Amino acid sequence: MNIRWRLTLTYSALYFAVGVLLLIVMYPVIGQTVAPFYRRTVLLPGATREQAEAVVQEYRRQWQAAVGAGESTFLTLSLPVLIGVGLAAMIAGYLVADRALRPVRKMTEIARKLSENTLAHQRIALGGPKDELQELADTFDTMLTRLNDAYDGGRRFVANASHELRTPVTINRTVIEVALSLPGGPADLRTLGHVLLEVNARTERLIEGLLALARSEREPATRESVDMREILATALRDAAAPGVEISADLRPAWTTGNRALLERCAAELAANAFGHNLAENGRVRALVRVLGGSVSIELTNTGPHVPRYAVDDLFEPFQRLYPDRPGAGLGLAIVRAIVRTHGGTVTATPRDGGGLTVAVRLPRAVG
Repeated sequence: MNIRWRLTLTYSALYFAVGVLLLIVMYPVIGQTVAPFYRRTVLLPGATREQAEAVVQEYRRQWQAAVGAGESTFLTLSLPVLIGVGLAAMIAGYLVADRALRPVRKMTEIARKLSENTLAHQRIALGGPKDELQELADTFDTMLTRLNDAYDGGRRFVANASHELRTPVTINRTVIEVALSLPGGPADLRTLGHVLLEVNARTERLIEGLLALARSEREPATRESVDMREILATALRDAAAPGVEISADLRPAWTTGNRALLERCAAELAANAFGHNLAENGRVRALVRVLGGSVSIELTNTGPHVPRYAVDDLFEPFQRLYPDRPGAGLGLAIVRAIVRTHGGTVTATPRDGGGLTVAVRLPRAVG
């Protein structure tokens, strides 16, 4: 039972309790109010003692009957009125509770819609009198501002650090390539140079992934209508690997967003589907279609077994189910960040027999 109904029932219970208490207090008062109107003086000239006592007893009986009738009439009329007014009080209490909880409901809706990308511009900004609810809303807004500053600081640090690391890593690669291009030299030294080139390339991919993650977590500056069928088809063609069969059912599906980010999202999805597949007789199944008001993208691949409990961790940065697989564990994290900035959702489901199905839902373009 939600708090609205609890408050309503509390109001109604208090009203009924006060009403019952009022009936208990008024019940004897009604008898005392009726009694004086029935009292009268009876004169019995020439009556015997027995006759006078009989008349007095009859008078008392009629007096008690009148008081009882008044009390009974009071109860008969009051109970239905109490029940009717109680029901009206329940309805009024429900409306009052609904109005009193409206600011709380507004805060709940905003908190549900919030993400890292909406912290910068979405606040409660509750108006009205300076009461406890206003103070709670202001405190919540202050907390959102602090969270936004913390997220911005973290993103700026990652972006700046990645950007600063690109230059020395690029210099290292150039120096190694120049050294390997020189004629002669010991074979061991050349082997070491090739190993260093591979390590350097892995570091460059990591830095590029961190930069892409930092950029994808920001609200897109420009948006346009994009056909996800075209974008995913290009990504699948670029990521195709020998020994992996592609089965694609791509239909026109237009969404609104930043083309560069959506292309990176499709590229990461395709790279994940092909990179974490079987070495031989692997399969990738791609679907793009419109479902209601959403653009649906699904990629299913064969591959190693994925435990159901580990699926959510795959969307976290640097999380790899099998460390011997290529990549830095940033692909699905980048996908999730891009999808969230475009108002969509992404889920993953383990496939029976090994592999994974990654499903992306993006808002359908209007018009």
